[in-house]
Amino acid sequence: MGQHRAIVIGGGIGGLTAALALHRQGVPVTVHERAANLDPVGAGLALAPNALRALDLLGVGPRLRARATDHPAVGIRHPSGRWLVRTTSAAVRARFGDTVAAVARAEVIAALVDALPEGTVRTDSPATVTDPGDHHRPAVVRTREGDRKAALVVAADGIHSATRGLLFPHHPGPRYSGFTTWRAIVSPDRPPAAAGEVWGPGRLAGIVPLADGRVYVYAAALAPAGDRAADEAAELRRLFGDWCAPVPQLFALAGPDRLLRNDVRELADPLPAHHHGRVALLGDAAHAMCPFLGQGACQAVEDAVVLASLLTPADDPADDPATALPAYTAARLPRTTAVVTASRRTGSLVALHTPATTLLRTTALTLAGLLPTRTLLGRTGTIYDWQPPALHPAA
Repeated sequence: MGQHRAIVIGGGIGGLTAALALHRQGVPVTVHERAANLDPVGAGLALAPNALRALDLLGVGPRLRARATDHPAVGIRHPSGRWLVRTTSAAVRARFGDTVAAVARAEVIAALVDALPEGTVRTDSPATVTDPGDHHRPAVVRTREGDRKAALVVAADGIHSATRGLLFPHHPGPRYSGFTTWRAIVSPDRPPAAAGEVWGPGRLAGIVPLADGRVYVYAAALAPAGDRAADEAAELRRLFGDWCAPVPQLFALAGPDRLLRNDVRELADPLPAHHHGRVALLGDAAHAMCPFLGQGACQAVEDAVVLASLLTPADDPADDPATALPAYTAARLPRTTAVVTASRRTGSLVALHTPATTLLRTTALTLAGLLPTRTLLGRTGTIYDWQPPALHPAA
C-alpha cells in the first residue's frame, strides 16, 4: 500500500477547496468522489465576503467575482411586495470590503477543479475510512483500487457522512429542521433587478439573479419530514402562486426536471471535535446547518483554508500533519457552532406562521429596516468580518 500524504473524501465545494488549499501548501493530495461526475447538486450559491477572502488566497476569488452581478436592491419583502428590509450590493461592499457573490454552483466547482493539477480528482471513486490512524500509524482509506494509507484524511463526505459515524458513533447525527426546500436555476425573458427573499407564514421564497441572465430561485416551507408532492411544480404554485411578482412567474419556469427538493437537516448537537486520529471532518460532515444565513458552503471554505494554514508545507517528509488537527478543532468548532445556532434562530423566525406571530415578525423587520445601513449590516459582522489565516506555500 503506497502512502499518500493526504486524501480528501468528497468532491463538493468543501472537499475541492480543501484539496486546493492543501495543494497550495505543497501537500500532495488526491480527491475521491463517489459520483460519476462533478455535475453539482444545489443549483446556486451565495459566496459571502468571508468565503471570498479565503478563495482569494487560493487564486479563484477573482474568477468567481467576474461571474457575479451587483443588485441595486437586496433585502426581505412581504408577500404583498412591500419591502421590509432593504440595502444594496454597494452598501455591503462599503461595510465589508466585498459583496456577496451569487454564482451558479457549477461555476465554483469548475473554478476549483481547473486550479488543481490534472488527475487530482477521481470521480466514480467511492472511498471509506476503515482506520482513522493515530500518531503512530497512518489512516487507512478503502478504495476500489485497494486500501490506501494517508498521513491525513479530509472527510468532506456530506451531511450523511459515513466518516463522522465511524469517528463518533455515539453522536445522534443530523436532525430534521422542520423545513423542506426547493431549488432551481431558470431563464426568464427579463431577469429581475432586485434580489433577496420574500417571507410569508412558515415559508419563504428567494430570488438571486446571476450574471448570465439566469436566476437562481429557491423556497423553504414547513413540512413533515419526507413529505413529497406528486407534482412539485404544482405544490410551489399552491404555496406561492398568490405572492408578489416575480415569485410565481419564476417558479412557473422551474419544470419538474429542473426542481431539486430536499429536506433540511442539521447537526443541532455539536460534535465533540472536528477530528479524530488523522482524520479531519469538514463542511456538512462537521457542522451541517440550516440554509437561512447562506453560510453552509462558506463555512466549508473557511474550514479548508484554516486546516491548510495549520500544516507546515510538505518539504520535510518527517513533518506530521496529525499534530495540527487539535488546533483545527480549536479554531473551527466554536465558530461553526455559533453559525449553526444563528442559522437555526433565523429559521425559527421564518417558521412563524400564525397571524399574530407573523404580524409581530413583519413589524420587527420593518423597524429594523429603518435603522441606518451600517447598523443593519453590522448584525452580520461576526460572520462576514472573518479574516482567513495566511498560507505559506511551498517553494
